[in-house]
Amino acid sequence: MMKLAKYKACICEGAAEKAIIDILLDNGLLIFSRDELIDDDVIRCRDGQQFEKRYLRKEFNDKISVIRILDSKNENFKISKVYRDKIDVINVVTAPEIEMLIIHCENKYNEYCHSKKKPSDFCKQDLRKLKYDKKYETVKAYFDPPDKLVNAIKMYHQKQQTKGQYSLLDLLK
Repeated sequence: MMKLAKYKACICEGAAEKAIIDILLDNGLLIFSRDELIDDDVIRCRDGQQFEKRYLRKEFNDKISVIRILDSKNENFKISKVYRDKIDVINVVTAPEIEMLIIHCENKYNEYCHSKKKPSDFCKQDLRKLKYDKKYETVKAYFDPPDKLVNAIKMYHQKQQTKGQYSLLDLLK
């Protein structure tokens, strides 16, 4: 189980990730709530130093858990030494999870496996009726009702083991 500090910042890399986290937050499905977040909202900021300037210069009495929702485990989040012991960075890697959630929702996992395509190409080419894109509104509308999203997250993790890294499943209640 993920251990989080009193103060939390949830940073999403892209619009699709933000839409998914907003759905889960708005429906009380995460291990943290919107009112526990800095500024009560999901932050769109990839750069550690920008985050530091904008958020860490405020007065916090306790440690901050920075939950980064990103699609690459190789992205750096550089924070100056002054703040390193004041934050706990938790990376939640979604690659290629967003597309895989859609593939599972459409019950196309077996077809995807036989296609030998990347998940994003499969969604664009084989699921054209969805008019797939990773825009915020498209993703938010697709995963309505939210139990559709939760079921897809669970199905994805039954098929795909993500060893040594956190995933969306770890954030669910």
